[in-house]
Amino acid sequence: MSAQVKLRTDNENQLLVKFNQLKAENPSIRPKDAADKLGVTEAELVAARIDGKTIFRLENKFQEILKRIGAAGEVMALTRNDACVHERKGVYNNVSFMAEGRMNMGLVVNPDIDLRLFMNSWAFAFAVEEQTARGPKKSIQFYMNDGVATHKIYVTGNSNIEEFDKIISEFRAEDQSAQITVAAKQPKKPDLADSEVDYKGFEQALSQLKDTHDFYILLHKFNIGRVQALRLVSEEYAYKVDNNSSRKTLELARDKGCEIMVFVGNKGNIQIHTGAVSKLVEHGEYFNVLDPKFNLHLNEKLISKTFVTRKPTEDGIVTALEVFDKDNELIVTFFGKRKPGIPELTLWREIISELPKIAK
Repeated sequence: MSAQVKLRTDNENQLLVKFNQLKAENPSIRPKDAADKLGVTEAELVAARIDGKTIFRLENKFQEILKRIGAAGEVMALTRNDACVHERKGVYNNVSFMAEGRMNMGLVVNPDIDLRLFMNSWAFAFAVEEQTARGPKKSIQFYMNDGVATHKIYVTGNSNIEEFDKIISEFRAEDQSAQITVAAKQPKKPDLADSEVDYKGFEQALSQLKDTHDFYILLHKFNIGRVQALRLVSEEYAYKVDNNSSRKTLELARDKGCEIMVFVGNKGNIQIHTGAVSKLVEHGEYFNVLDPKFNLHLNEKLISKTFVTRKPTEDGIVTALEVFDKDNELIVTFFGKRKPGIPELTLWREIISELPKIAK
């Protein structure tokens, strides 16, 4: 039985009319911005636009889709949060998944496409084709249960379009309804009062850290917020810097030829760039990296706090620049290029040393 596009409800029809009016007024508006203006989630807006031809649902076989997408050759991977967009071109090789207790995780580990996937929140997938000034733009888009985009995969001029089309045809869903149900956003659990946390014990445990990945475990063990921890520990482990430090770090990395790592994520995914940065451009509220294989779009106005962190590991101190929004959510993290077993780049430490400390 072939998949059928079901009739839209009146609300869905009204949403579609409003979206078309908005696009006519502002043809270049981004999907997330359009959804925000219309008071819906991005997933609800995509669903309302289902026509069975250019936009249709895919089966919720997220792992299988990701394992197959490598057949399409070079694509562009996009991961974003409210303040930053991370775009990286490459091939989806070395895709693997694991289930540990309630944690359903995946890895895509390549020099170009490098992802850490947290699959429990993934809920919807769509194939989307949109017309642009440069011609049709095809993508596979994944959304979380709250309707927020977690990851998108776009074709490029070097993609195997036939294979891409074969993949989206293979995973086309039977249900092509425009109706989806998204979960209400859960309010973030507030931090305990400073007086109620054992930050001295936390700092002692931090001093014995063997791997940066264990920092997250420490936060949970001591029931302490990430920004709260960085604020309370001694400057040996974390100190505050100005909110223009992301821009300055990128400029210094470019000027000194230092390869870096740039982590951007959301609840469902973290995407990583490793390599040099070259073309840096300011445009409106955004400071951008516009290199052939890597683009970064950072909304500097949404940066609320920036810390330099120095975490002990078996390979020595690992230094990072951690950037947060007003809700203490991590926007972007910068490291010097490194691998386990290899000490941190001296050049990276020199760059970070040029960021003056400010009061916590």
